[in-house]
Amino acid sequence: MSSDPQPSPEPDTVPDEQPATPPKRRALLLAVIAIVVFAADVVTKSVVVATLEGHQPVRVLGGLVYLQLIRNPFAAFGMGVTGMTWVFAIVAFGVVIALIWFAKRLRSPGWAIGLGLILAGALGNLVDRVFRAPGVLRGHVVDFVSLFAPNGDVWPVFNVADSAICVGGVLIVLLSLLGREYDGTVKRAKR
Repeated sequence: MSSDPQPSPEPDTVPDEQPATPPKRRALLLAVIAIVVFAADVVTKSVVVATLEGHQPVRVLGGLVYLQLIRNPFAAFGMGVTGMTWVFAIVAFGVVIALIWFAKRLRSPGWAIGLGLILAGALGNLVDRVFRAPGVLRGHVVDFVSLFAPNGDVWPVFNVADSAICVGGVLIVLLSLLGREYDGTVKRAKR
């Protein structure tokens, strides 16, 4: 009988070395992205409410984009049922808390950007749900970009926060598919 230990099976992925970048810098990057995009969302919604209330859609770029004020009581892309706005507000609040908690573990700049975009979008729509009419936790989100036709006839009407959530989500999925982890490691398929 041999006393030699059997080699353990090799993993499907091989992690690269951990980067030396301090997590505080990545958390700061996440915060800066979130603040800038959140501010852009708040400003654009304020301008839209002040200038487009009661007006016909404004055609931009030859009809590629229409700007119009839509107050959305539903979830993303108009999905959901009326009367459930408070649930969306609670979910958004949970997402915000989770992302803030998770920020201290980040070492990847790509993940910091993606999660910063998601955080900004969640905050932007949460503020609408909490502070806009018809009331606290029942507020309607201000949407104002309609692509290809007015009234969301071709594509649902959206805002800066919605765009940030989508772009951030796509970035996180792409990073995951490429093996880029939130902690800065890179997992490559074994050769």
